[in-house]
Amino acid sequence: MKYPHTDLFIAGQWRQSGSGDVADVRNPATGEVIGTVAKATPEDLDAAAAAAATGFSAWRRVSGFERATILRRAAQLLRDRVDTMAPLITLEQGKPLREARAEVLFAAEVTDWFADEARRTYGRLIPARGYDVSAQAVMEPLGVILGLTPWNYPVGQAVRKIAVALAAGCAIIVKVAEETPAAAAEMVRAFCDAGLPVGALQLVFGDPAMVSDHLIRHPDVRGVSFTGSTAVGRGLTGLAGSHLKRCVMELGGHAPAIVCADADVDAALDGLFADKFHNAGQACISPTRLMVEDKIHDRFVDDFAARAQAIVVGDGFDPATAMGPLANGRRVAALTGLVDDAVSRGARLVAGGTGGSNQGYFFRPTVLADVPLDARIMQEEPFGPVAIINRFTAMDEALSEANRLPYALAAYGYSRDAGQIEAMRRGIRSGMLSINHNGLGYPEVPFGGILDSGFGDEGGIEALREMMYTRFVSVRSVPA
Repeated sequence: MKYPHTDLFIAGQWRQSGSGDVADVRNPATGEVIGTVAKATPEDLDAAAAAAATGFSAWRRVSGFERATILRRAAQLLRDRVDTMAPLITLEQGKPLREARAEVLFAAEVTDWFADEARRTYGRLIPARGYDVSAQAVMEPLGVILGLTPWNYPVGQAVRKIAVALAAGCAIIVKVAEETPAAAAEMVRAFCDAGLPVGALQLVFGDPAMVSDHLIRHPDVRGVSFTGSTAVGRGLTGLAGSHLKRCVMELGGHAPAIVCADADVDAALDGLFADKFHNAGQACISPTRLMVEDKIHDRFVDDFAARAQAIVVGDGFDPATAMGPLANGRRVAALTGLVDDAVSRGARLVAGGTGGSNQGYFFRPTVLADVPLDARIMQEEPFGPVAIINRFTAMDEALSEANRLPYALAAYGYSRDAGQIEAMRRGIRSGMLSINHNGLGYPEVPFGGILDSGFGDEGGIEALREMMYTRFVSVRSVPA
């Protein structure tokens, strides 16, 4: 298929950058330039903020029931257009086509769920201190939201910000990664075709630092929702705080997984393997530090490595492909450095460890065992298809390692024993914990971290509350 040039979407119109500047978009499976994307100027961003302020004035007056109808229509359009959107994701991001289809359908599910919640932005009636007084806490939309999203899930990440902001009655300006613009543009088109008022949704691209700095400072922007690295998140939080802007920060992770000897080992292998290598490991909740009890460690490593070696790595359009490329050449170099460092410090390279071809940004599924704590990969999020499998002898030892790093986004555990399950439930410090399965990431559940993994939620009713503020209204009746 032909890959399109992607423009900015401002005030209901697709338009070029005011400067005419564009950035190249590359296919990570080949490294070749396949298209371009417009790069916004500060003047373009000012126009987007002004349009969003106008759009907010209109959208906030639309009832929750009407907002729900429009969002449900958008969800259906996403389903109807999956065969257009999914190939764009595969072209620009690299994941297998079936994963790309699943991402678009997930976006529709998220939109449907928040459509329903748009009708349930309940406040409360507070018992007043006088018979002729009413006292209410009313939930109101925050205003214009700035959504900043990464390249790993170009539709799935952006929809978490768009759907919840619109459900709450906010307008939103979304800045999507320049590496993956086209599929997100099609998603924005679906929302607008569903009947949004002009200005309720804007899409911009450009220099990430300039865009975020300019729009966070803009007086019309009242909230920021960011998904990305901890280092960038710290800077954005500080800037937003200095301007008293509400923030949701979904930042980096280094997810631990504890597998006890009494666990259903096959279920643990199935679950952790699928979660580790989905999207080539480029997911913030991907399990990275697997701690396996001594009695089953060697068997677990052997089976996990055998599965990794059997993964077919290739172009996402090939039906045989189980894992696509990384996003760019920088990721290949970063993973190579982390693996080489670990091996130089005594880790065992059990599978993978190298690129998959001379063309494109491929990296073989990799398994490291007996990795020492001083290895860089034990401190830094690899954000790629590399699994660390170390052994433990006692639960206290495993819990200590699980909580050693300041990252606390996702964690996993496997055991049949109620006592061990309770020890993990109480002892692991993380924003999300899933035991004996992967129950994370559904639209209806909270999604967020603590400590250096950020704050706030992008799922569940909690996400809706992030986009709203509580307004107290007290009225005393006056006789006519």
